[in-house]
Amino acid sequence: MIREVIVVEGRDDERAVHRAVEASTIATHGFGIAKSTWQLIEKAYKERGIIVFTDPDFAGQQIRKRLTDAFPQAKQAYLTQEEAQRDGDIGIENAKPQDIADALERARATVSQPKAVFDSQDMQRLGLTGERDSAKLRAMLGRRLGIGYGNTRLFLRRLNEYGITKEELNEAWTSCMRQLPFEE
Repeated sequence: MIREVIVVEGRDDERAVHRAVEASTIATHGFGIAKSTWQLIEKAYKERGIIVFTDPDFAGQQIRKRLTDAFPQAKQAYLTQEEAQRDGDIGIENAKPQDIADALERARATVSQPKAVFDSQDMQRLGLTGERDSAKLRAMLGRRLGIGYGNTRLFLRRLNEYGITKEELNEAWTSCMRQLPFEE
């Protein structure tokens, strides 16, 4: 049983989460979150904590931003677009139960006072920017670290905001590099 309440976008997402894990959920029912839903989410946030788990699309990012602005210490769980896609539709409801369970297990909260452990030089040194496979590597690392995909700037910010250590990043990076094809 997951202690925190999982906040998703819709009823289909709630059903998918319940197939994957034992947890309480709240659906926002899209971007226009009703006042009563805000109050329910706030109560859950204060009493049990919440995990924001929105679709990996533009609308999901916008809902995640609104929720995170209101509840800054909420944990964040992410699926990749590939994990959440079926027949051209992107949503948590399309993901396999194991992918959902894995994403929720990797959920992270932002640290209260993030330190700038990583900088743009680290991103270049690790091939996370400026290389042909940089986006693919960021996607792989984002999944493994539980911080989701992001462009170079967003990925760097998340590394620091979620308190990723150099050891965590190096271990994940090494594992991901073994999966990328070697080309001369």
